Amino acid sequence: MAIALVTDFGLQDGYVGTMKGVMAAIAPQALVIDLSHNVPPQDLWAGRFCLLSAAPYFPPETIFVGVVDPGVGTNRQAIVVELNQGYFVGPNNGLGSGLFADDAIIAAVELDNPQYWRSPLRENLSHTFHGRDIFAPVAAHLSLGVPLSKLGRPLKSAEIIRLDVPPYQSNGKSYTGIIQHIDHFGNLITTIPNTVCANNQGQATLAGQQIPLVCTYGDVPKNHPCALVGSHGWLEISVNQGNAQHFFQVQRGAMVQYQIC
Repeated sequence: MAIALVTDFGLQDGYVGTMKGVMAAIAPQALVIDLSHNVPPQDLWAGRFCLLSAAPYFPPETIFVGVVDPGVGTNRQAIVVELNQGYFVGPNNGLGSGLFADDAIIAAVELDNPQYWRSPLRENLSHTFHGRDIFAPVAAHLSLGVPLSKLGRPLKSAEIIRLDVPPYQSNGKSYTGIIQHIDHFGNLITTIPNTVCANNQGQATLAGQQIPLVCTYGDVPKNHPCALVGSHGWLEISVNQGNAQHFFQVQRGAMVQYQIC
């Protein structure tokens, strides 16, 4: 069973390796995959998008461990959610929202049984590193077949926190969405799905500027903006060999319109 890790820890310190060490001590045969450790610090939206966009490419029963946790040590819940495609282990703060389609949740529990936390120092639980002391050991035990019922008390689907990502709106041949993610290249990934952009007949509008819809970045000159269907399956705004965020001077949440011609 695969365990996929997404955190905001970076790789300069030993936090990621420590989590892997805890898992290796419990389940040395588990396949641990580093999805990303460069989520911007405390950025739940970026962590959500990372999980959302990557999950379809993982094998069934994958355990997704997410540690972007600005509320660590507070009364926020630590949870496991069983999904159609596997499990989410992490804080109940919306990080796993991308995995929590209404029909995806099979069961969920709050991790309140310390028997499956880090051993032998369960009585010395860190208030700042639940990734090491709770999420990593729980994921390892899950990979060995420990059932959810032993990990904690049941939760209802309504108790699982989702981030409030507004859906796109349609009005005839016009569609309105927002920028939901800005990637490493500065590409602006919207909430407008690829199904809207069929046949490459249309244009996007961002910050008052009309942007042609193309097939790929190289269809416009260097440093020129374009709109296209990105690899994630949404309309995105890009700049050929440039940075669209810098070009348009916008942030996540900015409104984008798409008009079918």
